[in-house]
Amino acid sequence: VYNAANTPTIDRARRGYAVSQADLDASEQDLIVRLASAYFDVLAARDALSTTQANKKAIAEQLASAKRNFEVGTATITDTREAQAKYDLAVAQELAADNDLRVKRVTLDQFVGRVGVEPKGLAVPVALPALPSDNIDTWVATGDEQHPAVRRARLGLEVAQLDTQIARAGERPTLDLSGQVGGQNLHNSLNGIAATSSGVGTSKTASVGLTLTYPIYTGGLTQNRIKETLVLEEKARNDLDFARRSVAEATRRAFFGVQSLKAQVSAYEAAESSTKLALEATQLGYKVGVRVNLDVLNAQTQLFSTQRDLAKARYDVVVNSLKLRQASGQLRPEDLSAVNTLLVK
Repeated sequence: VYNAANTPTIDRARRGYAVSQADLDASEQDLIVRLASAYFDVLAARDALSTTQANKKAIAEQLASAKRNFEVGTATITDTREAQAKYDLAVAQELAADNDLRVKRVTLDQFVGRVGVEPKGLAVPVALPALPSDNIDTWVATGDEQHPAVRRARLGLEVAQLDTQIARAGERPTLDLSGQVGGQNLHNSLNGIAATSSGVGTSKTASVGLTLTYPIYTGGLTQNRIKETLVLEEKARNDLDFARRSVAEATRRAFFGVQSLKAQVSAYEAAESSTKLALEATQLGYKVGVRVNLDVLNAQTQLFSTQRDLAKARYDVVVNSLKLRQASGQLRPEDLSAVNTLLVK
């Protein structure tokens, strides 16, 4: 009829289910980010290998040109040796890039569950994902409300408060309702011989009762349990504060990271155009004799390095946009569909 512990016990079970759901959401979001990171790591490694190979090819052509010019006496042995040194370095870089690509492919294959996955690159012209809001406070507020870690900590505090209610219920009386119904067949007998036509009957009984239980003395067990739950409740409150601060910090860091990466992409795009013009000017200067072979080699290396960094920055924008949504608790599987629209069809 009355037990003060019943309602908070049921509510506690419901909170336990919600905690499990928050843990599931956190695991799902983490998987999405790790899968996207592995995917774009392969693309970045593949682009790095391509630019390294292109750089090696350009250096090889410059090396051959330096050797020819030396043979006809229009260049010094220094040009040849500088080109050879650059070429040897490019070979080493190609080997390292190839190994890095192999490792990144293995990681992606493990996520996908099959071997030989070939990810598609970003469609040209490259369109980077736009943020739904440029207001950092909006992102922080959303994270404080939706992030699985904050939800879990908030539920943990509610569970601790319910545990305190359950412990306090140990000091209160309980009222139980009980009932019983019974029946018995009766047979008359004479000298041990059962009656056959008379003397047969049935006895029925029924009872209803209320039992009031009041804890007079528990040896301090209930009081100590209440003290324990109050301490755990305070710990849960501190855990919630820590979770909220951590999520807010991670959200701000992710937001500024995306903004910085977008600015880097713009800067690398401008640098790519500039280094192309610089390479053309250096090659022309080398032909007319005002620039040396090393200048051409350095200009080529700078161009390929800029192209590699530009591709990596673009991939980082996509991945960090997902990380920003994760930091604010908004990441969903549907966000991967939005990323797919940015890829080559």
